[in-house]
Amino acid sequence: MADVVMPRLSDSMEEGTVLQWLKSVGDEIAVGDELVEIETDKANMAYESDVAGTLTEILVDEGETVAIGEPIARVGDAEGKDASAAGPVGEEVPAGDGDGDRPKASPLARRMAKDKGLDLSQVEGSGPGGRIVKVDVERAEPAGEKEAEPVPAGTREQEAAGGGAETAKGQTAYEELSKTQQLIARRMSESKATAPHFYLRASVDMSRAVAGRALLKEAAGEGDPVPSFNDMVVKACALALREHPRANGAYRDGRFELYSRVNVGVAVAAEDTLIVPTLFDADRKGLRQISTESRALAKKVREGQITPPELSGATFTVSNLGMYGIDGFSAVINPPQAAILAVGAIEERPVVRDGEVTTAQLMQVDLACDHRILYGAPAAEFLARIKALLEEPLSLAL
Repeated sequence: MADVVMPRLSDSMEEGTVLQWLKSVGDEIAVGDELVEIETDKANMAYESDVAGTLTEILVDEGETVAIGEPIARVGDAEGKDASAAGPVGEEVPAGDGDGDRPKASPLARRMAKDKGLDLSQVEGSGPGGRIVKVDVERAEPAGEKEAEPVPAGTREQEAAGGGAETAKGQTAYEELSKTQQLIARRMSESKATAPHFYLRASVDMSRAVAGRALLKEAAGEGDPVPSFNDMVVKACALALREHPRANGAYRDGRFELYSRVNVGVAVAAEDTLIVPTLFDADRKGLRQISTESRALAKKVREGQITPPELSGATFTVSNLGMYGIDGFSAVINPPQAAILAVGAIEERPVVRDGEVTTAQLMQVDLACDHRILYGAPAAEFLARIKALLEEPLSLAL
């Protein structure tokens, strides 16, 4: 008999939520079979079994969250599987949690019932084989109290939106954070609390970049990727990072970490969250390759198909809100990185050249820096290099 434990699917993962079991008790499992879909702090993904045998017991029900390393299921061979799992598929009863007169219940349901002062023997289970799960405990009330009406799963927010005492602010609705939102809240709070941020701002003349992209668009064949302005920013940052190692590093445990690879994270807005996939070795890739990869990653993010490896390893981040008409903004550093570049919209504005008033396509960029590793003058040189590369876009092809 082997325990299947909650796996670590990302560097920052501390716990996972079982979204859906892809196998049932009694099913035969081979190594590499998709066993369960898990929500991590970065993405949802199917976990492939690393053991073979018969799924004899499911310990964690769908919707439950447990820490890394906690058993979530048990797998045994045909001879050693539990007797309760020997019946026909669909009639199996998970064993091990209902001995004698003790009701069958998931570990989470037992903890919730204890906190609530609830007698599980009075609760009707809706899980496999009558097992008591989280939703059953949520619906029930301790003895002596009015019996709760059945509440369909997922209606907590609806109840909050439709009820509650009226105040000067109206009725209050509550929304639970997803694992990703919880991670963002925690990491951004830690970043602002621990990393001494300072900001540098520059105005970039994108006139040549605008003209150059127009020519590329005209020359592109059907289906050929045309690099976006953000792709140009990513490439410029990558080349500048190669020349400024501190900007491509991190401050950790009282020392500098300097990385040999230049991996640029690109912030992508997803539904109710922000995901940062990574363009690896961006300094070694051409604009077309960066364009192709960035679009593929953004598509995966929006379709919920991004994987933890594609969200790890970034040494610097670019966040662009220019497409929303934002002139400029100050971003929060993605720890433990040394800096993040915030990119605004490109707008035609009046400028003075050789004593004459004319117009130029200007773009504001703001560099947030961790003062523990990236100081004022080196940071200014780094930003100036990004500006110079963007203002002479032919240099991005080198």
